[in-house]
Amino acid sequence: MFFDSWTGLGRVLVVGVLAYAALVLLLRVSGKRTLTKMNAFDLVVTVALGSTLATVLLSKSVALAEGVLALVLLILLQYAITWASVRSPRFQAFIKAQPTLLVYRGEFLPGALKQQRVTREEVMAVLRAQGRRQLNGVLAVVLETDGSFSVVPGGEGGTDPDPPTLEAVGRL
Repeated sequence: MFFDSWTGLGRVLVVGVLAYAALVLLLRVSGKRTLTKMNAFDLVVTVALGSTLATVLLSKSVALAEGVLALVLLILLQYAITWASVRSPRFQAFIKAQPTLLVYRGEFLPGALKQQRVTREEVMAVLRAQGRRQLNGVLAVVLETDGSFSVVPGGEGGTDPDPPTLEAVGRL
């Protein structure tokens, strides 16, 4: 169906502007951390916010007040979880994944690759994307908590000490 009614279009226009304004206001009040992509939990909240906004816009069965309340609830829950994880290492360990070392001193770590379900080819694609031609000269490749990869350059001889950025990385 291409067109239902002018009333439907008017509802989307009015509710869309108001819901969008409410979301922008809520995000400004809640701070930058609300929409970060630091881990999988953050991604889920960001997707849920977008899905909620879309539902409010397009579903006639969801009132604007209900949609705004849903946005407030998601943002408050995100705030509470991040507040608790900053203050409690045990809670943080429960909520967030650890980064995982996949390559160390130019050598693949097969156990880590298998556990994280990452192939050698995927790691090589990451290295190519960063302009690396080979593994030597790479101290580490880390699978971060948000699913991205980090490449830590290192010396050719492999005798450089580990940088502080690798302290919290899980090794298998």
